[in-house]
Amino acid sequence: MLLPTLRSLVTCACRTAGNGLQLRNSVQRAPWRQFVVKRGHSSVVAETGVPSGAAMGSVPNAATNRIVGRWLVACSGMVVGAVVLGGVTRLTESGLSMVDWHLIKEMKPPRTQAEWEAEFQKYQQFPEFKILNHDMTLPEFKFIWYMEYSHRMWGRLVGLAYILPAAYFWRRGYLNRTMKGCVLGLCGFVCFQGLLGWYMVKSGLEENPNSFDVPRVSQYRLAAHLGSALLLYCASLWAGLSLMLKPHKLPDTHQITLLRRFARGTGSLVFLTALSGAFVAGLDAGLVYNSFPKMGERWIPDDILAFSPAVKNFFENPTTVQFDHRILGIGTVAAITGLYLFSRRIALPRRTRLALTSLLTMAYMQVGLGICTLLMYVPTPLAATHQSGSLALLTLAIWLLTELRRVAK
Repeated sequence: MLLPTLRSLVTCACRTAGNGLQLRNSVQRAPWRQFVVKRGHSSVVAETGVPSGAAMGSVPNAATNRIVGRWLVACSGMVVGAVVLGGVTRLTESGLSMVDWHLIKEMKPPRTQAEWEAEFQKYQQFPEFKILNHDMTLPEFKFIWYMEYSHRMWGRLVGLAYILPAAYFWRRGYLNRTMKGCVLGLCGFVCFQGLLGWYMVKSGLEENPNSFDVPRVSQYRLAAHLGSALLLYCASLWAGLSLMLKPHKLPDTHQITLLRRFARGTGSLVFLTALSGAFVAGLDAGLVYNSFPKMGERWIPDDILAFSPAVKNFFENPTTVQFDHRILGIGTVAAITGLYLFSRRIALPRRTRLALTSLLTMAYMQVGLGICTLLMYVPTPLAATHQSGSLALLTLAIWLLTELRRVAK
């Protein structure tokens, strides 16, 4: 009777001791398991470059937003290249050298002598050769043809730079609902920009029996083509910087509100001045009055309203177009100077202050470039630099607006 009872007590004690030992071992092993899992997770994060919170969270996140932001800024840089190359193509009068448009076929340039002669013969059927370049040689034609070819091929690269990464980021889930709409709009706008470019070129290939003027593209279509490129650039840069740069928590004061409004108005004026340059280029208005500050012997020339109706002068009269561009340029510099002086009374973050100072400096440099271009009778290198300066000024204006944007509540 006593022996069975003792045996059951010993068995129970052994089981209790075993369970205690097993529990103690599991407790001792738990920190090691946590350390190994944490160490492995940190290694994965280090390899991917994604913060630990983002790695465990959903996509999109802060890390993917920075990636998408850099892509959009890079795309905006490619748009700058297209605008600058288009300006050089216009200044060298190369834009009408390719007389047809094929998305794929024209990607392969002529290689043999026979192919070049056939391309040259096609060009000879159009007004620019008949009126302006009737004594052009084949080597001279090759130069202007390659200028236009480079511009078109760069445009195709811009399209691929938008569309292919957009498809990749969409598939990987890097884009939220708002960014999906933004990216779709940008990609669609790139395609529209290419079609608008060909529509512009066509206007310079049409024969007008009643005109013996130098063949050129329509200044309206040129302005539309440049304006759409500037809109594409501004939208891409704004979206990219908004994703990359963390917004400042500026105090919601009356002065900050006024500064934001002032900056928006100034940015709009910068855009309008750059767009007016398309009418100057389209009408060769920079060659009309090559003096400053007066236009010839007068502050306001006599032929400023020579066309009827009067509104026609603002878009078709070279004198009026140059006068408008001068006034817009001077007004832009005055507005940027006023914006800078007003901002001196407000405590702003260092990065915002740097954007304002850079904008002011570039504005005066751009005015100096414009005056030199005018006085030197529009040399191609200086004119191209002046056109590039307008994009630099627009870039700094967008940067400032990004710095001053209101933090979402």
